[in-house]
Amino acid sequence: MKIGSVFEDQNFEKRISITPEIAKKYINLGIEVQITENYGQHLGFTNNDFKDEGVVIVEDEKTLIENSNIITQMGLLSDDKLAFLKPNQTYIGVLHPYSNGDKLKLLTKKNINIFSLDLLPRITRAQSMDILSSQANLAGYKAVIESFSVFEKAIPMMMTAAGTIPAAKVLVVGAGVAGLQAIATAKRMGAIVYATDVRIASKEQVESLGGKFLTVEGSENLETEGGYAKEASEDFKKKQEDLLAETLKKIDIVICTALIPGKKAPLIIRENMINNMKTGSVIYDLAASQGGNSAFTEVDKTVSKNGVKIMGEKNILNKLPSSSSSLYAKNVFNFVSNMYDKENKKININLEDEIIEKTIIK
Repeated sequence: MKIGSVFEDQNFEKRISITPEIAKKYINLGIEVQITENYGQHLGFTNNDFKDEGVVIVEDEKTLIENSNIITQMGLLSDDKLAFLKPNQTYIGVLHPYSNGDKLKLLTKKNINIFSLDLLPRITRAQSMDILSSQANLAGYKAVIESFSVFEKAIPMMMTAAGTIPAAKVLVVGAGVAGLQAIATAKRMGAIVYATDVRIASKEQVESLGGKFLTVEGSENLETEGGYAKEASEDFKKKQEDLLAETLKKIDIVICTALIPGKKAPLIIRENMINNMKTGSVIYDLAASQGGNSAFTEVDKTVSKNGVKIMGEKNILNKLPSSSSSLYAKNVFNFVSNMYDKENKKININLEDEIIEKTIIK
């Protein structure tokens, strides 16, 4: 049994799915690991770091892909590389099936087993494989650091003989994994933190981190059985907009994290709200790649409107590739381990296992 991974386009993706530490774990399971040359060099991992753990370095990508039973990547490879895949191989990644449906169907027609880890069910047994949580956690932290770096005032309250500098006020929109980490990070750095979310259960989590939860009067619980947010009613949206419009007048920094799986990101911070924000305020939109939670959000650009900076990046984790790769590689290893039959040295695709059944592309 061989597992392989090839170099990804560094312009879009700096994360890797196999680290030397995780390669050793695969080898201990009896799985041979093969990677392309200089696979992790940009993260400080040399070829020798992998070789020392028993990894095979393969110069030719075509050879590696064709000879691997399992291919693990961050996302979908380019069409020319996908063409090297053969029937009965297994491909694992974060494949965004809602937007890549046609490509994935073509692969399944070739009898390739496709698993998209962004479809993992939110169950206890899947927590160690949950790439959404591990990656969103880092994204929430980094969004705060990035927005604070362009905010031109101090974050914590400072009392000096010359006077007092008030603490910055931060609003986190969406209190999922990324949002909760953003709240915790902003709070640790001395900001006054507010948060809003359509899921009522988030209130207790926000308050446990020291944030102030903004509650819409007559709130309805908009949480799916899987623990994700679902779309709000028009009445709820109107009440939320009114509350946000007033709150944003006193906010310095907004961190947007609200996403609905498989749909365009909800537009929450509208043009009229931005027009009423203080000059020098910052909006960091983590939902930029899915359309953004804020008006004027553009991918990989900082837009200035009425003195408000609106920042959006397609992949913020390219700024934390080492930490995010370490967590992602562990998630993938735990996923592979769950379906690896060690005794017979093969992948066991048991569709009665909820983890496998929910993540396989049919």
